Amino acid sequence: MTETVPTGSPISQTADSDGRIELAPGAFPADSPFANEDLRPVPVAERKWTTYNFAALWISMAHCIPSWTLASGLVALGMDWKQAVFTIALANVIVLLPMLATGHAGPKYGIPFPVLARASFGLRGANIPALIRAAVACGWFGIQTWIGGSGIFALGSKLTGGEWENAGRIAGNPWPLWLCFVFFWAVQIAIIYRGMDFLRHFENWAAPFVIVGAFVLLIWIAVKADGFGQLLSQPSKLGWGPDFWPVFFPSLMGMIGFWATLSLNIPDFTRFGSSQRAQTWGQSLGLPTTMTLFAVLAVLVTSGSEAVYGEAIWDPVALAARTDNAFGLLFALVIVVVATVSVNIAANVVSPAYDLANLAPKLINFRTGALITGVIGVLIFPWKLISTPEFYIFTWLGVVGGLLGTVAGILIADYWIVRRTVLHLADLYRPGGRYWYSSGWNFKAVAAFVVGGVLAVGGSYSGVDAKGAKTGPFPADGLIPFLKPLADYGWAVGLAASLVLYVALMGGRERRSAEA
Repeated sequence: MTETVPTGSPISQTADSDGRIELAPGAFPADSPFANEDLRPVPVAERKWTTYNFAALWISMAHCIPSWTLASGLVALGMDWKQAVFTIALANVIVLLPMLATGHAGPKYGIPFPVLARASFGLRGANIPALIRAAVACGWFGIQTWIGGSGIFALGSKLTGGEWENAGRIAGNPWPLWLCFVFFWAVQIAIIYRGMDFLRHFENWAAPFVIVGAFVLLIWIAVKADGFGQLLSQPSKLGWGPDFWPVFFPSLMGMIGFWATLSLNIPDFTRFGSSQRAQTWGQSLGLPTTMTLFAVLAVLVTSGSEAVYGEAIWDPVALAARTDNAFGLLFALVIVVVATVSVNIAANVVSPAYDLANLAPKLINFRTGALITGVIGVLIFPWKLISTPEFYIFTWLGVVGGLLGTVAGILIADYWIVRRTVLHLADLYRPGGRYWYSSGWNFKAVAAFVVGGVLAVGGSYSGVDAKGAKTGPFPADGLIPFLKPLADYGWAVGLAASLVLYVALMGGRERRSAEA
């Protein structure tokens, strides 16, 4: 495959001693319809994110309410706390691998995810993965914003003696709840509107603050409980035998899917990295360790709540609301705001801002894309989505999660196997260049995406309750019955299938002509 890598370097780009590539002065095709200032490669001098910046990014993103409650879902399936923490830890080690693989292009070339996708899908075809990723992010943004606003409302209602609960209602909810939702929405938009450098400073500050908050909650419940209750001593209902593994593997895929979206668009952040070492060590230290620690904290705190209140309270907001101390409530309120804002902006606003800019670079910049994301996050009515989890989890997240794994397989195959990390920056923005393919579309990538996507989500099925009624929108036997056995492994199936097929389709002469 040595012939796939061109000899020498393109005249339009230069490399520094660390192998970081940037465009030569005047080489950026600014007049191209596929270029704007937010999508252009970050100059080497502006790639400043350090190991701590990336670790802090993951610490602040992982420390959120949904992350805290992950272990509860696994315990509800019959695992004990040790099995739940093991599953979460393993999942995050696994998802770290594609995270580092796609993140490599960031420090090396300074490009965001949708521009990286142009190398495999074509300048126009890249809108397919970009818009799929944007759709997931917009949905998550709306739901996280509703969760954050609801957390503020719950704690604020406690501070006001329950008066907010009895306030006048609009569309079935107390008007202070809508006010909290709008306030929380506006805070996030204001932060991201300041740009990525401001976001870096915010995440640096948020990370240690949220960790301190989690340990304060642990100390508080430990003092009240005088121990950690019965949860830690409860045996597994599944054991480690044949009953465990049928639950473990689908659960593992679910835990992988929690951050699988970021494994696609992580170049949106690593493009600001000062080196490969910074992004590799920062992510390795920040993601699996943080998620595992948070799972352990959740188990300990929840076990303590069982000893104090006679029931396991997995929701940290609901637990904090049990205190009558005004300072404690205010502290919990600040923690909820900071934790949810930090994850929601980084995970669910940055990506669609770039993805929407990629759709129409001359009309949409990063800030406009962020504002559009915020508007869509409201228009999807997140309060309705979260009230019908079957639709959201099984129809949207389940299907789109499998499709995102398929995209990840194509990106990794193209960047690491077909091109062996060699890209020509100017042509990623220029019609008629190496990545123009057929009028901006690489139909081989589209074919790999369709086949991988069908294998990943074609077997999607709904469970059946004790009365024989479906618990989701899909047929009990699966959309395509013979693919049903693959449905529980959708992300992994999509990634592996698309990777292998894309390499096969781009083989031989196609790989040579790709960089000719």
